[in-house]
Amino acid sequence: MKISIRKYRKDDWNAICSVHDRSRPDELKGSFDPAAFVPLAEDPEGSYIAHCDMYVAEADSKVIAFAGVDAPYFAWLYVDPEFYRKGIGRLLVRHCLPLLGEDAWAYACGNNEPALSLYLSEGFVIESRFRGKNAGYEGDTVRIALNPEREGWRKPNKSDDATPDPGTGSL
Repeated sequence: MKISIRKYRKDDWNAICSVHDRSRPDELKGSFDPAAFVPLAEDPEGSYIAHCDMYVAEADSKVIAFAGVDAPYFAWLYVDPEFYRKGIGRLLVRHCLPLLGEDAWAYACGNNEPALSLYLSEGFVIESRFRGKNAGYEGDTVRIALNPEREGWRKPNKSDDATPDPGTGSL
């Protein structure tokens, strides 16, 4: 299977909504109540995509994954469950790392072992663990960073006012 990565286009919206909505329950599992799931098209934080540099991974002209960067914040990474464990998330992480720089950081659900394994294998470390909120539900959350001592989360990104806060919204 040949995978290509390209810039997100507005006509990809329905495809990334599908990828998100199929994979989000797996992301939340073990960290948040399943009721915390909100479809991307209904999630107010979906509008944050407009503030990010977005990329999609395609196979046979079908969007199967996406990632978003609001440097130094790694804001989005979702892979359609049909394509889990095939290296597609890793391809997107590696595509985005140069855009994120040394201050790269992200939030993740605290018990999402597949995601944490991927990030840790690519050089991120867990900076902190805490109880975050998602759609009004509390759950295990982590902040990961390439270089936590640089405190990239304290540095401005291009859309500081729009950056999701795990204490109040979706991760």
